[in-house]
This record gives sequence, C-alpha cells and structure tokens, in this order.
Amino acid sequence: MTAKERYKKLKEYLSAENPVLLEVIREYERLDNVARGLGLLDPEESYTAKISWWPLISVLGTFSAGKSSFINTYLGMPVQESGNQAVDDKFTVLCYGAGDRPMTLPGLALDADPRFPFYNISEEVERVEEGEGNRVNLYLQLKTVPSDRIKGEILIDSPGFDADSQRNSILRISSHIIEMSDLVLIFFDARHPEPGAMRDTLEHLVAGTVEHRDRDKILYILNQIDTTAREDNLEDVIGSWQRALSQKGLISGNFYAIYNEEAMQPIDDPAVAERLKRKRDEDWRRIMEKMEGVKIERAYRITKALEDFAKEIRDRKLPGLKEAIQRWGRRVLLADAAAFVLLGGSLAALFVAGILPADPVIMGGSALAALFLLILIHFRVKSSSARSLVRKNEENDPFLARAIESQTKWYRPILSVWSGGWVRRTEEKLEGIIDYSRSAIRRLNDQFVNPYGKENERKKQGE
Repeated sequence: MTAKERYKKLKEYLSAENPVLLEVIREYERLDNVARGLGLLDPEESYTAKISWWPLISVLGTFSAGKSSFINTYLGMPVQESGNQAVDDKFTVLCYGAGDRPMTLPGLALDADPRFPFYNISEEVERVEEGEGNRVNLYLQLKTVPSDRIKGEILIDSPGFDADSQRNSILRISSHIIEMSDLVLIFFDARHPEPGAMRDTLEHLVAGTVEHRDRDKILYILNQIDTTAREDNLEDVIGSWQRALSQKGLISGNFYAIYNEEAMQPIDDPAVAERLKRKRDEDWRRIMEKMEGVKIERAYRITKALEDFAKEIRDRKLPGLKEAIQRWGRRVLLADAAAFVLLGGSLAALFVAGILPADPVIMGGSALAALFLLILIHFRVKSSSARSLVRKNEENDPFLARAIESQTKWYRPILSVWSGGWVRRTEEKLEGIIDYSRSAIRRLNDQFVNPYGKENERKKQGE
C-alpha cells in the first residue's frame, strides 16, 4: 500500500470518528513531506505507520503470570487458553468480530493490513533474524472476538516473555508493541517476585521502558496475590517486587496488585480474604479505568506524537544532518585545495624546468588535463567522504545515515551546505507542525472540557 492510499484510508476511518484527528492526519502528510525532503523517509514510508490509529492495549509478561485469564475476564468469555505451562508461543491480536464465536487468522493477515499495528512487521523481524521475516505466521496471529467490550480497539496478548526460543524476534516485536500501544500492561507472578527469578524479564520489560517518552502508559501488575494469603505477607511480597523494579531504574510508576476471582485459592482467614479483596477491587477498578480511557487518550497521544516526531527532527536529526554534511563539505574543499596546489605546483614546475615547452597549445592542453583531473578527484572525494559518514551513522541512527546519503549526492554543490536557507526553511515548517499539534490538543480539550460551564460559556460568547 502506498503512502497516498494509507492517507486516504485513514481519512475515511477518522472522518466518522473525530474531526480533529482528521485534520491531524493532514499535518502528518506535511511532516512526511519534510522528512522525505531531508531523506529521513523513503517515498512510500510515513510517520503514520509508526503509531496505531486504533486504540491499542497490549498485555506482556512472563509465562503463567495470568495474562490470558485477565484477558478472558476483561472480554467476558474464554477466548485465550490459560494454564501453568506455555499454551501459546505467538502474539495474538484480538479485535471485534461479528461472528458467533472467536475466529483465528494467520499472522499474514496482520502483516499485510495497514489498519493494524503489525503492518510490515515481517521487515522488522527480518532485520533481527535473517530469513525469519517470511515466517511471520510463527510469531503472530489475529483473532476476532464477538465481545462488545473490544469494539473499536485492539488487544494484544503476548507469549511468555521468558521463552528461550525465538528470543530476538520476540524482543523486537515486544519493543514494537510497547512503542505503538496506548496502554501497556506488564504482568508479573506474585509467586516469583524475587529479583533472581525475574532478572531476565525485568531487564527487557522494565529497564527498556523506564526511559520511554510515554512511560505513564505502562502499568506494572503483580498478579495472583491470593497466593500470599497463607503466609499473610502481601506487603512483603509487594515490597520485594517494587525493590526488584527499582533496581532496574523504575523508582516510581503505576503499580498494581490483583488476582483472578474465578481461579483464586481458597482463603481460610476471613480478615485476610477481605484485605486481599479490597486491594484487588481497588486496583482492578483503576486498571479498568485506564483501559476504558484509551479511546480518549489515543486521540491525545496521536496528536502529541505528531509534535514529538517534529521535535525529534528539529532537535536531533536536523542538527546532526547539518553537522554531517558540513563536515563532508570541509573534507571535499580541503581535498580540492590540496589537489589544486599539488597539480598546479607540479605543472608550473614542469614548465619552469623546461620539461614542458612554453607553447600556448601545450600549456592550454596541460591546463585542461589538470582541470579534468581536479574534477575527477573532486567527485571521487565527494563520494568516498559521503560513504564514510553514512557508515559511521548506520548502526546508531540508520534514518540519519539515510538522510546523509540523500543530502550528499554527487550533484549537490559543496558551497550550498553552508547556506542556512534550507535549515531555516525546514525549521519553520517543523515549527508550524509543532504549533498545529498544540492547537489541536486545545481543540480536543474543547470536546471534553468546559471550565466556565455551559451557561457561562454562552454568556462569554455573547459579550
């Protein structure tokens, strides 16, 4: 699907949902054009593909942490298999289906459909595990569910994170999910909260999210706290769990502790049972509020992402690109100067020494030959210097490397790299997009907020 077709489908989808987001998609088009002009995006790439346009909730965690049971309770029907052993080694994308029972479709259905957050995920997998991109069905599946609870949103159930097989691909897809999601629920097992048993999961699921720009969207859930009833040590278990998280840099955050009432262990002590139930009910209510609010939050997140993408170009990509191509220009000019001095001096020495006769025809021919050689050296140095800069940035920032390659083509005039015009024009366009994003958030506020009250608002408008 081309970028133009993607814009069209998104506009059709958003026109019936939120007029503010319909305007935001037009600003994404402007942003894409700026990025393509710099070489940060290929012609058919788009920043709209880096976010989910449907409200997206993902559930990650270890095996037997209760992820599938939680999803079944949320949906009100037994959709996902659950148990103490690994029952599914794929990411399952759940969305509403009008049938009378759940239906499972292969991962290819997700990879080829731009409405889903796994569009072209096979390319992401291929970058991590060569040859695995064609086996996307091993990692993903789509399941349609006849539950009104999931209408208008997408829910993702992950395989157990502590699986040893296909680890690199699972890590890559998990990172992709966290980036795309409006809400991320990370489940841990209250039976194994100590740092040793959770070390690997903490490393990848917590340490990798503490610096995320939207880390407030990540909820850390200690599940199956009913297992603490016998020792009556809920506070000790929660404290151990929180200490384990803090060792990975998560000093504060969204902490919750719950259990599944349908699968809970019998609790003999009524006081303990009541205490656990109060904790579970309060945290469950808070989690449900977060999940029910994703549709509203999604509109804000999409709009804010537009600003974040523009700021990233303005504050990181553009200065890096400017510095790189100016370094490229300096290298070429120094090489040109050195070649000019060397060739000019050598040619003059040949005439002075009488090795070449001072004949106008010979002098003219020699000058043309020297000029041709200078031009050849100039383009050779331009090409080799550009390749060197691209290689230097490929590993740390492939998008910047791509932009450098685009901006250091052989036909680009060297002196133009010091002209501030192209930088100023780009900055002005980005500032316009950033300002629009902020005004769009204010318009979203107007849909939900009325500080004056309806009556006062009417009075204010009449003044």
